[in-house]
Amino acid sequence: MIRIFRHYISTAYLGLMALEWLVFYLSMHWGAAVRFLYTSSWYTQQQMIMASLVYSAVFVLCCSSIGLYRKTLDKEEYNLLERINYSFVVAIFSLVLIYYIVPELMLARSVLISAIIFSFIGILLTRYFFYRFVNLDNLKRKVLVIGCGEKASHLEDVNSSFVYRGFEIVGYIALDDEPVEVAQTISLSEEMTLFAVVKQHSVDEIVIAVDDRRKKLPVDELLDIKMSGVVVMDLQTFYEREQRLVYLEALSPSWLVFSDGFVNNGLRPIVKRGFDVIASVLLLSVSWWIMLFTALAIYLESGFGAPVLYRQTRVGYRNKPFKVIKFRSMRLDAEKNGAQFASQVDDRVTKVGKVIRKFRIDELPQLFNVFKGDMSFVGPRPERPEFVDGFIKTIPYYAERHRVKPGITGWAQLCYPYGASEQDTWHKLEYDLYYVKNYSLFLDLTIMMSTVEVVLWGKGAR
Repeated sequence: MIRIFRHYISTAYLGLMALEWLVFYLSMHWGAAVRFLYTSSWYTQQQMIMASLVYSAVFVLCCSSIGLYRKTLDKEEYNLLERINYSFVVAIFSLVLIYYIVPELMLARSVLISAIIFSFIGILLTRYFFYRFVNLDNLKRKVLVIGCGEKASHLEDVNSSFVYRGFEIVGYIALDDEPVEVAQTISLSEEMTLFAVVKQHSVDEIVIAVDDRRKKLPVDELLDIKMSGVVVMDLQTFYEREQRLVYLEALSPSWLVFSDGFVNNGLRPIVKRGFDVIASVLLLSVSWWIMLFTALAIYLESGFGAPVLYRQTRVGYRNKPFKVIKFRSMRLDAEKNGAQFASQVDDRVTKVGKVIRKFRIDELPQLFNVFKGDMSFVGPRPERPEFVDGFIKTIPYYAERHRVKPGITGWAQLCYPYGASEQDTWHKLEYDLYYVKNYSLFLDLTIMMSTVEVVLWGKGAR
């Protein structure tokens, strides 16, 4: 695991990305070799290299945007073949657009078709060998947990559902008078010291997961073990690295104060604002026709006297309220009974509303909010004041999500499905706090690129 601008990146998936980039790059050369098997090639070596670089870059970026290199994919949402098919469709459309703009980059259609076939076979083979060998027990990090209570028991679920499981828990050290909630407990004694346990199980990392922080830890032994090369970390850092979230159950004010991140000064806000202005202008210039057709569709369904846009008060940066602008996707009397979350089957949504919500078209007018400065492209989704007031009282640290501007898309939308309950809001806050802590232009670009996955899989859309 490495950190790029404080965002954790899986080295296993980074290696997979590099390997598949090589497969895509070579596929173009293999396609040309098949096409010109019995005749001389029409293209110079320089043309082939340039075409292969463009082709491989487009395919890798499209695979990434569909979530094929995201570590936190679980088995239920993985759908490998479906994701590969989607990524190839998006890549082909992207290549057509690039070739239209820069026709000099285009090779013969027969070369391109052969390259796509080789790419499809190649990515299936790399995925097969990746998941066959990367999850071997001897390649996983061996983790020893100090503690055997409730918090320690939750670690069993950290990566149990993931397609790629990067670590294995070898045991739990039982402390005096701590309730036992796990099976693999290890009791220390004069013969079985902590150092002996580490050596016996070839431990790579130790995680401190005690329910009561007042429990006496074997600090001297932990120091010796750390100096011998074994990583020792607190529970919060472990969750942040493995699940890319801030674990609320173990969050304390002291950790917020002393941890790295939560920096919102210097050039970072200036760079973020400059990016928002430029990107909003560009997207408005290319999406105006979609917005025009959407407005006409709403008029045809609801009548020309009905409003097309929907303005609603939301809580923004530093708790300042603002009016968010969206295409109206619900009936005019949708909130006659007061504010409420949208449900999975919501009869208030119009026929046009179902379509524009599914593909996030209803959020295009928020580009004006971004241009104005009320919102950013990436950030926690803005909530209504009626909900925020209640969440601040019942969910710890909820107000901290307003330390950055709200966004059209965000880390929580990418990592967690739509939530319509307080428990869902609790979990989404964990991802929002991770973003607030570690946000950067790199993370923003990563999230924006992955918005394709959010739209295709309907995450967070109701």
